[in-house]
Amino acid sequence: MVTLIQSQTQDYPTAADEATVDLADSPVRNLNQALHGAAHGQFWTVENPGGKHNLAVGIDAEVSVTINGHAGYYAAGMHQKGEVTIYGNAGVGLAENIMSGKVHVKGDASQSAAATGHGGLVVIDGNAGARCGISMKGVDIVVGGNIGHMSAFMAQAGRLVVCGDAGDALGDSIYEARIYVKGTVASLGADCIEKPMSIEHLDELAELLAAAGRTDNPADFKRYGSARNLYHFSVHNSTSY
Repeated sequence: MVTLIQSQTQDYPTAADEATVDLADSPVRNLNQALHGAAHGQFWTVENPGGKHNLAVGIDAEVSVTINGHAGYYAAGMHQKGEVTIYGNAGVGLAENIMSGKVHVKGDASQSAAATGHGGLVVIDGNAGARCGISMKGVDIVVGGNIGHMSAFMAQAGRLVVCGDAGDALGDSIYEARIYVKGTVASLGADCIEKPMSIEHLDELAELLAAAGRTDNPADFKRYGSARNLYHFSVHNSTSY
């Protein structure tokens, strides 16, 4: 069931309506079709998501979507515009291949959050599972808790901020992405090393934390990135490939 009601408050200059979708009465396909045809500036609320998969995927309009409950696999995948906020946990592949916009999870996220993301901002207030930010290509990710093993594997561009601890093999085979970790790192992956924090990095981190609504002190973080030893083949590094 999709219900349109007149908006009383407007965060976007062209906002006209609010819409509520109850997934207890309506299939996910109807929700996504409605969002694909949504007008810029609309506010959408999703009730009773029940951990269903593929919620709010492929959004390409400046809309605000609030999901009141847990989401399943690939929530907000291929996100391009607007904002999706999940008041619960999210399953595998949250915001997979995000291009721009913002996706915010108030709870935890399972593995492969923001995988292959090209842009935009993904905020996870809780913990994220293994392979967070795998093969990221420009997305910014801020995790309020811990992340699992093999996170930022083959990360090419973008920034990953971890306000808790990081699991094993962080940044394995990393390219030019930047990783900031406040807590401890179980182990670093191939060609990933700790790097110095300059004023540039402190300022960058402060902006990312502020964008995620956090008040952590950037000076408490360490930065990690590529040692650039694997950019070109070398027989001396043959055991690392």
